[in-house]
Amino acid sequence: MNFLKLLLKLCAASRRKERRFAALFGARARCGARAPEGRRDKGESRGGCAPSGFLCYNVIMAKTTYVNILAGLEEAYYKNLQSGDRFAVPRIRKKIPFLSRKRKKAVTLRSLLPTIAEIWNNFSDAQREAWGEAGSKMGLNGYRLFVQDQALRIKNDLPGTATPSLLHQSLVGVLQIDEPASELKIIQVHPHFYWVSKKVTGTKSQYEPVKITEDLALPVTIGLNYRAELEVAVLCKAIFGVSEFAVSEFGSEDGPDETFAKFYALFWHSYQGADFYDALEINLDFISDWKSVEDTLTNLSGYVVGYDLYIHLKNLRGTLYIDNIKVEHSGQNWARDPYCKDINQGFTRAFYQVPKHWSGVIVPDGAWFESFYIDW
Repeated sequence: MNFLKLLLKLCAASRRKERRFAALFGARARCGARAPEGRRDKGESRGGCAPSGFLCYNVIMAKTTYVNILAGLEEAYYKNLQSGDRFAVPRIRKKIPFLSRKRKKAVTLRSLLPTIAEIWNNFSDAQREAWGEAGSKMGLNGYRLFVQDQALRIKNDLPGTATPSLLHQSLVGVLQIDEPASELKIIQVHPHFYWVSKKVTGTKSQYEPVKITEDLALPVTIGLNYRAELEVAVLCKAIFGVSEFAVSEFGSEDGPDETFAKFYALFWHSYQGADFYDALEINLDFISDWKSVEDTLTNLSGYVVGYDLYIHLKNLRGTLYIDNIKVEHSGQNWARDPYCKDINQGFTRAFYQVPKHWSGVIVPDGAWFESFYIDW
């Protein structure tokens, strides 16, 4: 019944369109030669306007075509066809064949899996258990984490195997400050909601907006694992006449509080019509081996509008390594890219409203941040 109503609406719309063209340009001038009376509304007029039913048919019906198959090739042709998903895009499409023995052999020769699997099979039970414990930090089993790690070692021409760690796995985030820079600040924004573009299942290039909502419920815990190789880069300056000298010392002209390395979350909340900003900060050591730090916020007044994560290094030079970032509330980790696979990834086709992972706030010449595999 709904289909018939739609057909009638389309026919009526096509008639109105014909009348509009006739009024503007003249029906005879627009349509050309007039068809004989007996053949006018039967879809057989040559050079004339197509009847309304014919226009409706073209609008609502599927467009089809045909091919001529050479004799003797019919069986081979039909063997390479299969039906598509009739609920998404009904169609007949090319069958996706399995790899032949020859192609399988070529792929296997280029693959790293046989080499990695052989190394894994030679591991002791204790080594496999250690990889399993490290993989659990990323939600992976031991073998999958080892495949990721060993593949990166092979691609980077690193010999041997890595020692699994509970504090860092595979790729890590690297924040580097070299001369002349002395500061680096990056941000990961967390508004109350934002939209991302998600591919529609069953289609090739159709996307739809999806709303991501993050309702913050206290308590909230922030934390990360890090290793620091930083040194103070502040220059205490003194001027005598026209000469100037500088000494690398702790502290600065603004005071020692202006030299820091910290990871923090800045919360924006509203209470009785006024906006407030509160920070949950974790100070990082300048020199430290891998360690885990975290802190928890239990109380905020009013309604939480949103929050942002920051990593800020000021008046320092050197390297900060990070991994396993977490922002836990409402029973899950809301940090994007928590395992630092690609920290320097901003706006993308999917994340068009907020940067996907981290973006720079203060990134002068000589400072950068990226994800790398480090041979510890």
